[in-house]
Amino acid sequence: MIADTLTHEALDELPEGKVVEHIRSVLVATGTLPQRDEQMVRLERHVRDLVASHATVEGRKVLHRYATWHLLRRLRRRSRGKDITHTQLTVVRQHLRAAVHLLDWLDDQNLTLATCRQIDLERWMTSDDVRHRREAGNFVRWALSQKIARDLSFPAVRWNGPSRPMDDEARWTTARRLLHDDTIRTEDRLAGLLLLLYAQWPAAISRLTVDHIEQTDGAVRIRLGEVPVQLPDLVADLAIQQATVRRSHAVLARMDSPWLFPGGQPGRPISVWAMGERLRKLGIRLAETRSTALFQLAAELPAAVLARTLGIDITVAVKWQRAAAGDWGTYAADVSRRLTSQD
Repeated sequence: MIADTLTHEALDELPEGKVVEHIRSVLVATGTLPQRDEQMVRLERHVRDLVASHATVEGRKVLHRYATWHLLRRLRRRSRGKDITHTQLTVVRQHLRAAVHLLDWLDDQNLTLATCRQIDLERWMTSDDVRHRREAGNFVRWALSQKIARDLSFPAVRWNGPSRPMDDEARWTTARRLLHDDTIRTEDRLAGLLLLLYAQWPAAISRLTVDHIEQTDGAVRIRLGEVPVQLPDLVADLAIQQATVRRSHAVLARMDSPWLFPGGQPGRPISVWAMGERLRKLGIRLAETRSTALFQLAAELPAAVLARTLGIDITVAVKWQRAAAGDWGTYAADVSRRLTSQD
């Protein structure tokens, strides 16, 4: 392949596999090829193939509208120009599979979204082979908003708080082990503590760069949201160590990486899957541990502070605060008194 034809599109024509992925990552890391959101490219390719393979013309039209003008447009808006994560890709694929599953069932019943009635929808919802029911609800509500379907009801599932007991004692036991056990790799200790103490998903942890670590006035802070969080001394030491000695495991990646947790491919961070596996090997149950951390933090901080410091949506912060029964009615007055006392 000559230099003039060395493009992402040329590599896309080759059979997919780890070899091509590695070559591409090396070329991007060395500046030979421009940066590209590979997850988004994979998702767009998946959408094209899925739509093209659907059995009916009407189904292909509906799936194209739903995927292109709803799911992908919403994903681009939420990513705000950043690369999407593997988790985001998986979520969109699940929504698409749900739409395909429902459309296939309707076709088998000689129905369409336009001719489907509530009794038909409920028959599908209670059938033995129903899959991705919650995601299918999103599709049905979109079809109603677009007037593709009518006279249907598929209520959204409301989140009313954590579904399992919060095990804060186990969380702190694991946190103490990661703080003091120097037989565990520094990168694993830091990643685990970011989940245990600050409720960060593997997707968020894997995207951190060294620029997210700040040292000012003798304090070490990490920027997880809009407002940097000052780290306790032991956690700060781990963050500085990781920022200093981080290295990619890729043989060809003998270059300074911006990622706090470099991955196996040159110039790329650790994958979300790999980060999750490393945390699970530490004995951390990802969803339960994050729920416990968020529950505790929501009981101690007002929702606005929680959102700005942890990088979560304000609506999510409010829901967790309500679940934790936090009462912040007097927070502003308390802050006002403290500020007045400092004058």
